Amino acid sequence: MQKLEHWVKADVSNYPDARNRPDQQGTSRLSPHLHLGELSPRQIYWALKKWGQDQPQESCRVYLNEIGWREFAHQILTHFPQTDLEPLDARFAHFEWQERPEWLKAWQKGQTGYPIVDAGMRELWALGWMHNRVRMIVASFLTKDLMLPWQEGAKWFWDTLVDADLAANSLNWQWTAGCGADAAPYFRIFNPISQGEKFDPGGEYVRKWVPEIAALPDKWLNKPWEAPPLVLLEAGVRLGDNYPFPMIEHKQAREGALAAFARIKSSGSKTTLP
Repeated sequence: MQKLEHWVKADVSNYPDARNRPDQQGTSRLSPHLHLGELSPRQIYWALKKWGQDQPQESCRVYLNEIGWREFAHQILTHFPQTDLEPLDARFAHFEWQERPEWLKAWQKGQTGYPIVDAGMRELWALGWMHNRVRMIVASFLTKDLMLPWQEGAKWFWDTLVDADLAANSLNWQWTAGCGADAAPYFRIFNPISQGEKFDPGGEYVRKWVPEIAALPDKWLNKPWEAPPLVLLEAGVRLGDNYPFPMIEHKQAREGALAAFARIKSSGSKTTLP
């Protein structure tokens, strides 16, 4: 309750913008307490009413919307109890996911060659936590760049996150994979380079979790494979040795994912599993 009060009185005002910045403490970090039942959505609602009167009401509304999404996830799992393992959109039961255990392991260990992805996966392993924006980036990379099953990502998050709520975890992974309760799932493919540049503009987050490349200038931090050899040498970065080359080329992977999703889209109207 003390953390909740402090969040509403001191920090919620910056939430709409700061929530997307992994280099800042812009989220409430109350999700573990919600998951464990130490706080309830009702308590958060009334805390915003009680302590949030002097805060920007748009900030309170945006934050409360996120609590609403959590409740929506529980409604989905209640009415479609199989969706922790099966896609809500039945067409995806036969989607052409890849089976590449070595790719899954590289993703889990933060060795993909894409710094913002690797930073998130290392943060997760070290803390049992990952920033929400980065969760979306790493999930998109797994399901749409690597074309690995969303269930594998959901399983890994379930094993490692301290706030691993079954309903929210399942809903969010299905949202990212494009097979859940989402009106526009097919074209949302996060670019791991531009996402890092936009939401970690000073590189603080990446440098903290991927120290092998910390000495690189900002220009090359999210794409070290494009850095000139002299820049890499001066930064002590040896691609393929102390930091991996990208395990896949994003533009090519994106095109392959869009083609696969187009085939699913043309296979019939969207239906939900019984």
